[in-house]
Amino acid sequence: MGHVDVNGVNFVLPDGRPLLSNVHLRVGEGAVMALVGPNGAGKTTLSKIISGELPPTSGAVTHSGGVAVMRQFVGSIRDDSTVRDLLLSLSPQRIRQTAAEIDDLELQLMTSDDEATQLRYAQLLADYADAGGYDAEVLFDVCCTAALGVSFDHAKWREVRTLSGGEQKRLALELLLRGREQVLILDEPDNYLDVPGKQWLERQLVETAKTVLLISHDRELLNNAATSIAALELCAEGSTLWVHPGSFATFAEARRARFARLEEDRRRWDEEHAKLKSLVVMYRQKAAYNSDMASRLQAAVTRLDKFEAIGPPQATAHEQQVTMRLEGGRTAKRAVVCTDLELTGLMAPFSTEVWFGDRVAVLGSNGSGKSHFLRLLAAGGTRPDHDQLPAGTVKIPPVAHSGVARLGSRVRPGWFAQTHDHPELFGRTLLEILHRGDEHRDGMGTETAARRLDRYELARSAEQKFETLSGGQQARFQILLLELSGVTLLLLDEPTDNLDLESAEALEHGLAQFEGTVMAVTHDRWFARQFDRCLVFGADGQVYPSDEPVWDEGRVRRTR
Repeated sequence: MGHVDVNGVNFVLPDGRPLLSNVHLRVGEGAVMALVGPNGAGKTTLSKIISGELPPTSGAVTHSGGVAVMRQFVGSIRDDSTVRDLLLSLSPQRIRQTAAEIDDLELQLMTSDDEATQLRYAQLLADYADAGGYDAEVLFDVCCTAALGVSFDHAKWREVRTLSGGEQKRLALELLLRGREQVLILDEPDNYLDVPGKQWLERQLVETAKTVLLISHDRELLNNAATSIAALELCAEGSTLWVHPGSFATFAEARRARFARLEEDRRRWDEEHAKLKSLVVMYRQKAAYNSDMASRLQAAVTRLDKFEAIGPPQATAHEQQVTMRLEGGRTAKRAVVCTDLELTGLMAPFSTEVWFGDRVAVLGSNGSGKSHFLRLLAAGGTRPDHDQLPAGTVKIPPVAHSGVARLGSRVRPGWFAQTHDHPELFGRTLLEILHRGDEHRDGMGTETAARRLDRYELARSAEQKFETLSGGQQARFQILLLELSGVTLLLLDEPTDNLDLESAEALEHGLAQFEGTVMAVTHDRWFARQFDRCLVFGADGQVYPSDEPVWDEGRVRRTR
């Protein structure tokens, strides 16, 4: 069993801005604690401090049982690393280091096999065994079989980028949950998992005896798996942390009650402060012409000094006020018409109609063709007219298909990409992007752009380049660009994956006000409940309609 204690941790960014302020946290043995908070509040930084990857500016962290970490980037690996590299990166440091030394020495043996090199190689193999490397490879085999359906020997030289995001996540989670470390730090483990994968993760978190610190924005996962909630809250002097000992179901109400209590405490403090200052002023005036008042003045001053030395109660944290004004506009009654549409190699031909104003959730397992379908519509369908070209300057990769997907008149698609892959925005600050505009979006002055960014809680990041933003900030900025581009058909691919809780709720409100049509690929069960109907991409290659979210194939077939 393991535990984590964080005592008075402060962290200051290289530019001098405080990020974390006097953070105290205890994750007890066997607890599954969720760490939530606005994008940019310092969740990932705190997790790095706990794991020892990043030293705090001040404060201390202690833990027992060994710590294993899964970073947020797992699921979006696109480099040349292999499955073996991924599994080793999640293994204890001694195994990682010895394996790297063996790899280097094997390259040397190709050109020099002298006795000294061979002896060094033999010693490294012994060190690898002592570190538990061969035992780890047995575990790697079990994990590859469970996550990929093949042995470690068959999978180890496969490039990770050839795995889907869900397969990358599942492989990493299998290893960490089966490993010997008793404390797990999981940063967005649900991203890229389909719903069966999320349900599997929930079961693992409920059943595990390990201590887990879970960073997630998936409200359903938090509700079903977390035993307590730790919330980082934005403050001027750095994010502070508050722990709700109950479940996510009671978190929002408890947080509102806490804010109300803090505001009341501050109001009372201000009233008492004003009273004491008035008392000092009164006695000072009286002491000016009555020396008998000098002792009372001194007592009042001492009382005021002690009161101010204690200081005001904890300030109420800054609450995010993300406001998304997605406007849209009237279009033809039939916004999307598909006739015998087939995405080559992904699904059987299907036909469907989406009417103006519909809210359609596109559901299905990973790899079933959902994102390809949205991408085809984002490009204007199979025969785009000039006024149906996608908003923005992003280049949409072609989708191999047969059949017809046609957009109605005055339908202008706007595409939200799951991967935030927008090379046309790289190297430019948010203010620069808004100032210059594009062929679908007018440019704007600095003051107007700042107001737009402020509505999306991005004003403090106005001078940052797009690629340096967090995933949640990039997601919010993408939605802002769609708002400004006059789109009438929103095509959203996993829009809530990186959004914090407040931003996800703001998106739901914005979609409810949008005058247009919305189609969204999602594995967010909480978000999917907001939609009128569903289009389900089944594992058998068939596409099924459903009036409500459907997550397992058996139920899908019965609704045909």
